[in-house]
Amino acid sequence: MLYIFSGLPGTGKSTLAVALAKDVHAVYVRVDVVEQAMRDADVWVDGPAGYVVCYEVTRQNLGLGLDVVADSVNPVRETRQAWCHLAQSLAIPFAEIEVVCSNKYEHQRRVESRVADIPGLVLPTWANVESRKYEVWDHRHTVIDTARHTVAESLAELRHKLSLETESGR
Repeated sequence: MLYIFSGLPGTGKSTLAVALAKDVHAVYVRVDVVEQAMRDADVWVDGPAGYVVCYEVTRQNLGLGLDVVADSVNPVRETRQAWCHLAQSLAIPFAEIEVVCSNKYEHQRRVESRVADIPGLVLPTWANVESRKYEVWDHRHTVIDTARHTVAESLAELRHKLSLETESGR
């Protein structure tokens, strides 16, 4: 199974993705880690390189029969589709999960109070998050709003929604 997490910085996406990875004992692949490692190695190229590396790491782990939780902003349709196509090419089931924080003040508080969990990573400012290009989804997917929920509550909601989708054959 491939769990594809998407959402703006500060929504709780990585926190929820890590919680799910631990819960289902899945490989966790985060584009921020790959991109920062590329910067640290002085091989950073602005563009999709970090995503491409993550796609291939994910492909290898899925090919080994392991579940993968993929964590990235996925701001545009092309990156979202690339994850889906990867799973489809391997005949692996997948779930697209968008994490949002519907309370603007809570979202801003989170962004402004975040501490980088990756050495050297420069976190976006609230102005960066607000001005970031993030395309509206054009198809059905699972949405988790973390604005008024703990991580445990959000994880329980996600697991419930995913089990309903599995039962309905989606």
